[in-house]
Amino acid sequence: MERAVDLIKGMTDLPTIPAVATRVLSLLDQPEVDIDEIADLILTDQVMAARVLKIVNSPLYRPSQQITSLKGALIYLGLRHIREFILTCAFIQSFEGKDGVLGVKPFWEHSFGVGIVARIIAGKAGYRDTEKAYIGGIIHDIGEVFLSYYFRTEFQRLVDRMKERPHLLVEAEFEEFGTTHCEIGLCMAREWNFPDDYCEVISCHHTPLRATNDPRLVAIVNLADLFCTVRRLDYGGKEWVSFSLAEEPAWGMVQGEGSRLGDFDVERFCYELDDQVEEIRELVQNIFKDR
Repeated sequence: MERAVDLIKGMTDLPTIPAVATRVLSLLDQPEVDIDEIADLILTDQVMAARVLKIVNSPLYRPSQQITSLKGALIYLGLRHIREFILTCAFIQSFEGKDGVLGVKPFWEHSFGVGIVARIIAGKAGYRDTEKAYIGGIIHDIGEVFLSYYFRTEFQRLVDRMKERPHLLVEAEFEEFGTTHCEIGLCMAREWNFPDDYCEVISCHHTPLRATNDPRLVAIVNLADLFCTVRRLDYGGKEWVSFSLAEEPAWGMVQGEGSRLGDFDVERFCYELDDQVEEIRELVQNIFKDR
C-alpha cells in the first residue's frame, strides 16, 4: 500500500466522479424520490443523459420499443436500477480521455462483462443484492486505468513480457511497480469516498479469502472475473489462463442460504455467457462510437 500511495501522490489530474452523479445518488438516498427531479438533474449533463439512453436501449436490456426520453428510461429501469446506471455512467465519464496501453474499449468490455456475470452469479447464489454485485464488477479494475494511463512505458513493458510467458497480471505488476492495480484502485476508491464494501472488492478481488466486510460479494466478483478472463472478455484474452471452478476458494465462499449453485452446470453457464459476449461488445461499441 505504501508504494501505491507513493505512485498516486502528486497526480494532479486524477479522475473524479461527476458532480451531477453525486447529486443524483444523494437524491436516491432520500425516502421520497421524484423521478422528474432526477431526470431534470441528469439532463444538466448531456453526456450522461445520452449514455443512459444508449445503455437502456442496448440488447442487454431489451426494451420492447426504443426509449427516446430520459424520464421514460428512468421509469423503465425503476429506482433500484437507476443507481447502477448512474454509477456506471459516472465511472465511464470519470475515465474519459484516459486511454492507455489497455485501450478504453477492451477495458470497458471487461468491466461490463464482470459486472453482468457477477449479477448473474449473485442471483444464482441467493446473494441479497444483485445490483451491488453488478457495481462491484464494474469498478473492480479501476486501478488498471491508472497504471495503464499514467505509466504507459512501464505498463507496455509489462504487457509485452506477459506475451512471452504465462504470468498473472497482478504478479507482473508487482514485479514492475512494487504494487498492483488492487492497491492502486483501493487508493482511488478512498479518494472518491467509496463505501467500505466496494473498497474491499477492489482490493481483494484476486484474494477473496482476505475479505472481511462482505466476503461473499468479493467471491462473486472474483468468480465473474475468472469467467471473463477465459471467455474472451479480458483485454484481448489470455489463452494460457485456465481454472477449475470447483477448486477456486471463492466457489465455497459464495454458497449460502437460497443458493442454487449446488446444481450449477458450469459448462452450460459458459456457453450462456458466450451468447452475451457479442452483446457486451456491441454495448461498449455503441457507448464509445464517437471515439
